Amino acid sequence: MNPLFKNDVFVPDGEAHVWEDGRIYVYGSWDLMGDDNYCSDVYHVFSSDDMENWTDHGVCFSSKQMSWMPDGTRLYAPDCAYKDGVYYLYYCIPDGRCGVAKSLSPTGPFIDVGEIRDVLGIDPAVLMDDDGQAYLYWGQFDNVRVAKLKDNMTEIMPETMEQPLSVKEHEFHEGSSVKKINGKYYFLFTDTHRHGGRATSLGYAVSDHPMHGFQYKGIIIDNFGCDPKTWNNHGSMAEFHGQWYIFYHRSTHASVFSRHICAEPIEIKADGTIPEVKMTTAQRANASIPMQACRACMLYGNVRIAGDQASKHTLALTEIAIGDSAVYRYMDFDGENHVCLRLQADGEGRAELYIDDFYHDSVMFSQNDDYIDVEKDILPLTGKHTLVWRFFGEFQKASMDAFCFSKKG
Repeated sequence: MNPLFKNDVFVPDGEAHVWEDGRIYVYGSWDLMGDDNYCSDVYHVFSSDDMENWTDHGVCFSSKQMSWMPDGTRLYAPDCAYKDGVYYLYYCIPDGRCGVAKSLSPTGPFIDVGEIRDVLGIDPAVLMDDDGQAYLYWGQFDNVRVAKLKDNMTEIMPETMEQPLSVKEHEFHEGSSVKKINGKYYFLFTDTHRHGGRATSLGYAVSDHPMHGFQYKGIIIDNFGCDPKTWNNHGSMAEFHGQWYIFYHRSTHASVFSRHICAEPIEIKADGTIPEVKMTTAQRANASIPMQACRACMLYGNVRIAGDQASKHTLALTEIAIGDSAVYRYMDFDGENHVCLRLQADGEGRAELYIDDFYHDSVMFSQNDDYIDVEKDILPLTGKHTLVWRFFGEFQKASMDAFCFSKKG
């Protein structure tokens, strides 16, 4: 189910790693709900043994621990590496300076070591190669850089520094993340090939060398459409229980902030390429389970996912206007023939149900200041489909909290 974490947890820039205990760990920034800035001054670590149930291990590091910066300094995208029993957390701050902290546990707390000299640029990422050599990547645009890390994992070798990607050849924006897969080096990054230069895609380039020679291969996922104002993306790839996943984020609140982490299974083909995948809501959820409306994977129009004090789920689809749509990809039906929506609106309207782009039925709703349930019998649905709600009527503004399908008769 996407997003991966609870509705009130906003983790963008997710870097996923599977450590020696077999669990998958995610390190990311920490956005605040409804805030008008990127990130905050803390990091959390999350882990799972099934990609469905996640444990929040709490604050693992904060700018309070940085003796070289004021308390409250925002922390941008991090990464983590493991060597000889020690976990190293690489972090950055808005002015581009990067630092490193370390811990004996993958969940921290991480103790600050300090600023990394000769490194200036956000989004540090680490690759541990098979021979034990570690590489640090960082930077934006044509200021992207890579250098070898010294054995102490806290300093780079400045004389090894190179520019691995470029704006001209790769449309590199930011968000480096590098993995070695089947002997090749895969450089995942925020890609601006689409939407007039918006940084909503995650593209990748492949090389036989960790520092240069990367050939652009394409886009793996694009979060354009997840929110009316979405602008950026940042993520990683990880293999877990034999399946590769791409981790990325989606904006909320009609903003470029308050971002949720999501993941999609991907395929690495025999020729080394990775086909593009679409954003989804549910991979295996049965349609009879109530669906939180805020888990829409794509939105069209004015509608946005935002905080709602009247919602049972903290967030809801809000500011719905006439003609707006919300997409849920995919839902698995098993003969359900009844639907119930939880809505509020300042006028009368109808929610039209589309299944795989084909009209299926409509549910009428009336003016109500509070959320109410409206329901209707529909033709039975079976199989896995893309579901779309489209809204029409005489209202100016509406909200939807949840909907569910069931079997009657």
